[in-house]
Amino acid sequence: MNQERKLWIAFILITTISLGVLGYFGHEIYQKAPPLPQRVVTTTGEVIFQGQDIKDGQNVWQSMGGQEVGSVWGHGAYLAPDWTADWLHREALYILNRWSKSEYGISYETLPSEKQAGLERRLQIELRKNTYDPETGDITVSPIRAEAIEYLNSYYAGLFMENPELDELRNNYAIPKNAIKDAARMRQMSGFFFWATWACVTERPDSDISYTHNWPAEELVGNKPTGNLLIWTGVSIILLLIGVGGMVFYHARLREEHMPEMPVEDPLMRQILTPSMVAIKKYIWVVSILILIQVTAGVVTAHYGVEGDAFYGFDLASTLPYAISRTWHVQLGILWIATAWLATGLYIAPSVAGKDPKYQKLGVNFLFICILIIVLGSMAGQWMGVMQKLGLETNFWFGHQGYEYVDLGRFWQIFLCIGLFVWLALMFRPLIPVIRSKTAEKGLLTMFLVASAAIAIFYAAGLMWGRQTNLAIAEYWRWWVVHLWVEGFFEVFATVVSAFLFVRLGLLRTKTATVTVILSTVIFLSGGILGTFHHLYFSGTPTAIMAIGATFSALEVVPLVLIGYEAYENYRLSKATKWLVDYKWPIYCLVAVAFWNFFGAGILGFIINPPLALYYIQGLNTTSAHAHGALFGVYGMLGIGLILFTLRSMYRIQKWNDRLIGFAFWSINIGLMLMLVLSLLPMGILQAIASVNEGMWYARSAEFLKGPGMDNIKWLRIIGDTIFAIGLFAFVWFVFALNRKQHTAEGKRPGEESKNI
Repeated sequence: MNQERKLWIAFILITTISLGVLGYFGHEIYQKAPPLPQRVVTTTGEVIFQGQDIKDGQNVWQSMGGQEVGSVWGHGAYLAPDWTADWLHREALYILNRWSKSEYGISYETLPSEKQAGLERRLQIELRKNTYDPETGDITVSPIRAEAIEYLNSYYAGLFMENPELDELRNNYAIPKNAIKDAARMRQMSGFFFWATWACVTERPDSDISYTHNWPAEELVGNKPTGNLLIWTGVSIILLLIGVGGMVFYHARLREEHMPEMPVEDPLMRQILTPSMVAIKKYIWVVSILILIQVTAGVVTAHYGVEGDAFYGFDLASTLPYAISRTWHVQLGILWIATAWLATGLYIAPSVAGKDPKYQKLGVNFLFICILIIVLGSMAGQWMGVMQKLGLETNFWFGHQGYEYVDLGRFWQIFLCIGLFVWLALMFRPLIPVIRSKTAEKGLLTMFLVASAAIAIFYAAGLMWGRQTNLAIAEYWRWWVVHLWVEGFFEVFATVVSAFLFVRLGLLRTKTATVTVILSTVIFLSGGILGTFHHLYFSGTPTAIMAIGATFSALEVVPLVLIGYEAYENYRLSKATKWLVDYKWPIYCLVAVAFWNFFGAGILGFIINPPLALYYIQGLNTTSAHAHGALFGVYGMLGIGLILFTLRSMYRIQKWNDRLIGFAFWSINIGLMLMLVLSLLPMGILQAIASVNEGMWYARSAEFLKGPGMDNIKWLRIIGDTIFAIGLFAFVWFVFALNRKQHTAEGKRPGEESKNI
């Protein structure tokens, strides 16, 4: 049995077993998720919330931006509070103060420490006891807790509506007045906040930990790190060290293979440009426009963190609130990167066959129109949802679903899913005949199609939750999309495409590339699939999720220890022959991808992955630093690199303006690094210290985020943001300049140079 066949078997086994385990524990999550009650009642029988109020409240929360306005269970935006941590702390203080004034005549804060300890212990008994009755479906609360609920409902109504006493706090959280316009809706959202917080402190049946594994940290109610959390943190670190050692040893044993004989001239110059390949130009133009919109939305979103509901004094929030600017910033990042990759796939597939199947160009153009409709339609629907112009059911279908990275309404989700399968068909049609001919590229092309199929199939996981699905279950499926789709099979697709391009350029042997790609995929998916669970430690999941997530998320980092070697190899290949100077910047983008894979995905990712670390810093700007470094640094730079490869092949006889594209490349990467080291990381580290010392509620509070020096750190971000944005504008200028000069180069023979662009 040859090496390639063994690796294919390993790939199938790893994928099948890992998805089977993921599915089994998904069933466990369904069974053991925090129960949604039929009613919330007092011990005297008074009904506080109907179960339907809580379900509708979840939809109200989603309609006003959901995870784009603060967070719940640590998932979401970083500017406003985590509402579960905020509710829990305010509820605890309210009850403690009521007891203290009733029994001692003074506030809880002024009590002697021994009496404070006595009240805190009584509070823990009060809040941690599980009073859910599975037979009646009721959650029963004491009169004092019912009183606290009414107090908090009044407080949040004032915050999300228009209490003038909360204007400054509302401004600090970048929440516009009347974000919720209806009092009935507001009470329903309070019901959802109560239930989500109830799960944070209520102990599971026959257990001494809460449904969220005692998250968030809150000394007053006894939420502290558990023994399991500490144990699995240690296990994850040990496994990381073992995995790194094993990977280095395995790599040292590999016999370095000599590079193939370099082609005398660029092989892509002999490649036929089919009509469907030429039609890819408009995809690249749209990607460029989406980049500009996304970076503009990012600038606005970052500025809201300093000025609240204004943009340099202009009342922008009344028409473009933070929830929308952040939604568009996150969503367009995913969409332009995905579109760049889809375009590259559509360009590569017919280039291999050397011709278009029948109606291929029509299919490419049809898919392009669909993408435009999805982007514009979903953006408009999200704006209408957040501005409270849609009913709850209409909002679910056409507005804002409130789940970070999958905010677009269900109709647009379905539309995009269908579009991905159309793309998959357009990929299969030209490649299947080539694979059937059993060329040397068969294995690599098969892996290319497998990765493409996974992109289409795994996005469909986003259709697995309904409008009123339990949040714990919705989070399980959401992370299928965010982790498996974006972080998982996007990575596989990236690996395959990069290797394939080097093969097409004659820089790698086909057999070597095929074996390397399958091996890399096996190693990555070994930790990557089950590593999904590290996002779900504190999302109402069973303890086993923590054990599996901690174990396998550590293994995700292992392949990244050799990224430096990958970067060097890519750089070495760029120097292999003289004509490769034309591919300098596309290859440099792959070198940058390797760097950001190590720093953004690896280092910044592992900082927040171990259970103990995540317990304190989930939902802080440390996560934002990882997201920017990994999503843009890895996938964004790869998207730009793939676009440049495609443009180099498409505009064959034009000499590039190296100064312009070089300026863009370095500005983007330097700006991104400055954004992280000057602002996001320092702010995240300070928040982490505050979270350990005081609790999550404090690390996310206006009191802390508006404290001494914090605004200065936020303003420092403008340095990196500006350099980054200028670099992206330069890149877009370069793309459109190529097209503008195209006619100058047309009609010249291959090898002739056009003027600098």
